[in-house]
Amino acid sequence: MPELPEVETTLRGISPYLKGQTITRIDVRQPRLRWPVEDEVQKLVGQTVDSLTRRSKYILVKTAVGTAIWHLGMSGSLRLVDPSAPAMKHDHIDWHLSNGRVLRYHDPRRFGALLWVAPGETSEHLSHLGPEPLSDDFDDSHLFQKSRGKSQAVKTFIMDGRVVVGVGNIYANESLFLAGIRPQTPAGKISKARYQRLTQTIRQVLGAAIEQGGTTLRDFVGGDGKPGYFAQQLYVYGRGGEECKNCATTLKEIRQGQRATVYCPKCQR
Repeated sequence: MPELPEVETTLRGISPYLKGQTITRIDVRQPRLRWPVEDEVQKLVGQTVDSLTRRSKYILVKTAVGTAIWHLGMSGSLRLVDPSAPAMKHDHIDWHLSNGRVLRYHDPRRFGALLWVAPGETSEHLSHLGPEPLSDDFDDSHLFQKSRGKSQAVKTFIMDGRVVVGVGNIYANESLFLAGIRPQTPAGKISKARYQRLTQTIRQVLGAAIEQGGTTLRDFVGGDGKPGYFAQQLYVYGRGGEECKNCATTLKEIRQGQRATVYCPKCQR
């Protein structure tokens, strides 16, 4: 599933090609995505793209008549193609642009979405979200305050978008390892000092992933549109049963919320 750094890379990849351009035509070949594509999206035709921003894993494309919101779901991608490029089986939506390019949405599993919000309104999908992990709102005391009285495991706690957005499974595993915190520890039993460290490692891991994604932008917009997971030095994710890179202890793998969790029983306490 595309996580926050992958969505940020998508945003940075398509922004130079969309901002200031007029949308001349929209082709919806498959409207049955996670939520049906609304007819109001056609209001974008003839409109100039004023800005593109990201909120959590949503990409917001703002125009004078409203805002279109993309969500990539589990298998979706956006890429810029030539109008002559034939649409493949899972290419569901095309935005034709005044610069002669086409923004094409590809989604084999159809768990993504194209939503619409009128001017002055807020999408129900965004209204409940917590702070961005790289913003000033995500400060040293945020996680500590939110965790008080919580018995849920700290890993599922930091993956809750109402607490903080964008900490997906890969980055939760890595952040907890770097912070030295076991993922199954009850969120409410972790000290403020340890949460301060965890705040720093979440910022560190996500920031590094976004930075590495910046080097792929040229290939991304001209290629298959799939940035994938950045070639990071992963300490624990996907390495269950292997040696810890810090202490050589065998890494343990468990399931939490139907997701794989890998941790070091020595380095994380």
